[in-house]
Amino acid sequence: MAAGTHSASRQATGLIDALNTRHHKNALRVFAVIVVAHWAEHLAQAAQIYILGWPLPEARGVLGVPFPWLIKSEWMHYGYALLMLAGFLLLRRGFTGRSRTWWNVTLGVQVWHHFEHLLLLLQALTGAFLAGKAVPTSIVQLIAPRVELHLFYNAIVTIPMIIAMVLHTRAHADNASARCDCALTA
Repeated sequence: MAAGTHSASRQATGLIDALNTRHHKNALRVFAVIVVAHWAEHLAQAAQIYILGWPLPEARGVLGVPFPWLIKSEWMHYGYALLMLAGFLLLRRGFTGRSRTWWNVTLGVQVWHHFEHLLLLLQALTGAFLAGKAVPTSIVQLIAPRVELHLFYNAIVTIPMIIAMVLHTRAHADNASARCDCALTA
């Protein structure tokens, strides 16, 4: 292995180790803020549709109202799915015991969610749409509308993530091998 490659590998390992030890608590907080902001967008869009009665093309969430191109950008949606996948992978080593199990559940769901967004992005780039649809369509979107589907996906990603984080912040035997200071002291 070349000296530069070995050095880069050590730096990456050092960063991942730092994210899962001394910086784990802050990294989880930043990650949680990103998730909450994403939820705010989806909940705003749902409120625009179901409470305010806006037509679907006009219900674009908070950022989509001033920046309408965002809601149609498969790159933006894919980028967020990729960011979430990276976050789940990068922060995984910090979890132990039952919290690791729940983190793995949310990681697994996000792998599927990422795949669905990759499929949407590829369709947008190629113009070849699934099942002869007129727009990019995910597999599950063949049976569920996109707005509701994204609320569902976000829920089944977020719920096990919250369970993992709550378990991870509890001082108990499951966290005895954790190398971070996330567990609350009694």
